[in-house]
Amino acid sequence: MTFEQDKTIEALRISIQMEIDGKAFYIKSSDDSRNEPGKKLFARLAEEEDIHRRIFLSIFDSMSNKKGWPQTDFQPDKGQGLRTLFIEAIEQTRTNLQTMDTELDAVIRARQMETNTYDYYTARSGETSVAAEKEFYHLLAMQEQGHNLILADYFEYLNNPAGFFVNKEHPHLD
Repeated sequence: MTFEQDKTIEALRISIQMEIDGKAFYIKSSDDSRNEPGKKLFARLAEEEDIHRRIFLSIFDSMSNKKGWPQTDFQPDKGQGLRTLFIEAIEQTRTNLQTMDTELDAVIRARQMETNTYDYYTARSGETSVAAEKEFYHLLAMQEQGHNLILADYFEYLNNPAGFFVNKEHPHLD
């Protein structure tokens, strides 16, 4: 294997582990959440981490078999599916919010994980000379950034539900 290929294989190993760890964290956070929006948001994030893991495993298999970087056809939705799920969940539970320190801590930790993943994928995109790999890591970094923004919305919702709705609904006074 070439030095570049060795670096790619190691980056894939790290990426797979980050996605496994992220999924485990989000499953636990979903199970522990006392809010329907949190349960749904964390569960969906766990699903997305698993999708990423499967894509990384496929790439890893291709690279390990010296077939090169495969076509992935990965097209993130820039967080739109998560945002829709989150908005629908908070609309349904608008008056039944339970804020706990553990929920806030989970969101803070999730945001840090998403930031770390974004930073890693952005760095890897900049390090590789393989165009397909560069584009793939860039797209994943953008999706991780979208996850972080939705988690920021959830944090705001937990801290100040009324303010969250005023900010998101942009009411105007006549």
